Amino acid sequence: MFDLVKIASYIPTVTQPVQKLTFREKAKWTLIVLVLFFVLGSITVWGVNPNAIARFEFLEIVFGSRFGSIITLGIGPIVTASIILQLLVGSKIINWDLTNEEDKKKFSATQKILTIAFCFIEGIAYVIAGAVPPATPDFGLIVFIILQLSLGGIIIMFMDEVVSKWGFGSGVSLFIAAGVSKTILIRTLNPLTQAGTFPIEGEYPAGIIPLLITTFLEGAPAFINLLPLLGTILVFIIVVFIQDVKVEIPMAFSLPFGKFAARRWPLKFLYTSNIPVILTAAVLANLQVIGRLLYERGITLLGTYSEQGNPNPGSLMYYLSRPSGEIGIIVITIISSIVALCFVVLALRVWKKNAFKMCILGAIIGIILGYFLVSYYNLPEITLDSVLHALVYISVYVIGSTIFSIFWTATSGMDAKSIAEQFKTYFIMIPGFRHDPRIVEKVLDRYIPALTVMGGAFIGFLAAYADLTSAIGTGTGLLLAVMIVYQFYEQITYQHKEDIPAPIRKFLGE
Repeated sequence: MFDLVKIASYIPTVTQPVQKLTFREKAKWTLIVLVLFFVLGSITVWGVNPNAIARFEFLEIVFGSRFGSIITLGIGPIVTASIILQLLVGSKIINWDLTNEEDKKKFSATQKILTIAFCFIEGIAYVIAGAVPPATPDFGLIVFIILQLSLGGIIIMFMDEVVSKWGFGSGVSLFIAAGVSKTILIRTLNPLTQAGTFPIEGEYPAGIIPLLITTFLEGAPAFINLLPLLGTILVFIIVVFIQDVKVEIPMAFSLPFGKFAARRWPLKFLYTSNIPVILTAAVLANLQVIGRLLYERGITLLGTYSEQGNPNPGSLMYYLSRPSGEIGIIVITIISSIVALCFVVLALRVWKKNAFKMCILGAIIGIILGYFLVSYYNLPEITLDSVLHALVYISVYVIGSTIFSIFWTATSGMDAKSIAEQFKTYFIMIPGFRHDPRIVEKVLDRYIPALTVMGGAFIGFLAAYADLTSAIGTGTGLLLAVMIVYQFYEQITYQHKEDIPAPIRKFLGE
């Protein structure tokens, strides 16, 4: 049996800081890694054919990568290694107890070794699939391109370690948020022109705002092009609202000389945060690569692809891909969401009635209005196939996120038993109950399993819904970015109340 911890000890690692870092120190390292990330994203891999590089927008956003650059692999190897280990440990195929320090070291060592292995595996897959094609079919050049891609993936792994230990949050989260933010900025404000598509023809600015201004000055404003921006705003509002939904459990410190410092411990509705969506999106992204790789080799098991690289209707990959081109579905989704949101606000502020019932009523009215809008503007009609596509896509995200939410809770020390043991270690008790881990575990079992399943299912639904709105940066990417930025805000305000510079404290509203 290989000693994984010993093998991993030969791999360079980023050391932990010996003392608590200040806000300025964390901000410095986070900024350095972020600048390095953008610099690496602008360096093209030597020896590739730049005109034949495939563009997988979904992969680039979810993996924080840029195809054809040194960081083509992005966080793909890190996330893929994590998925495999989560499944193996969660299903007890590998019987490790992650509350045990020795098994934790094995888990970390294995994840690092697997990440490096996947850097080479995915580098080979991308080149063979033609996503990053060499300029000439020379074997030596192909090997050199694979080495460059693999090295880029390993650099990303170390950058993730730097951020996790010396910065805010994690590198995985930072790279996703940075990639999505860049996409939103470019898609919204880009003044460069491109060939117009439906519903307008000709040369127009690629950015949504410049496009709207240009068409307005010409006397024919294409308001339909505002849909992605409206979808982005809607997703932002919903995510910020849902982040604050939580269950609060009373708690107090119990010491030999008595109890003190009573407070409430919040259990968020999105108990496992955005982790289930990251893992589900990573699985779908890897399936896209595998499907494209098989198709290039004449195997159409997962589906066939058009000349533009999009899955053809009727294939498995078509139903697992983002339904971003079905404009009728997009219009109805956005209109029904806006009306439902207005009804909820009215229910809470004016009618004082059940907000959930009003949301359902608003959604039904919105669907009817959206359908008439689609008919009025003579947009492409909604087919049974497009509706089936949307339903399958939502179902896959909901089921996948629920499964990963359950696995993540079980393997990351967030289950009721692990939390109860932590309460015992830190002398925390729940008022009204004995200071016994078994009692605390029973109390937590009323909430944690339910929040794990409901939160995972909801975050999966929200990710798929966000994609149906055609939000900028893909709905999944936007959802992850908003949640990540919100988590950064929470971490900064919680850990650095005393040393945040005054201008930043004012900006954060503290």
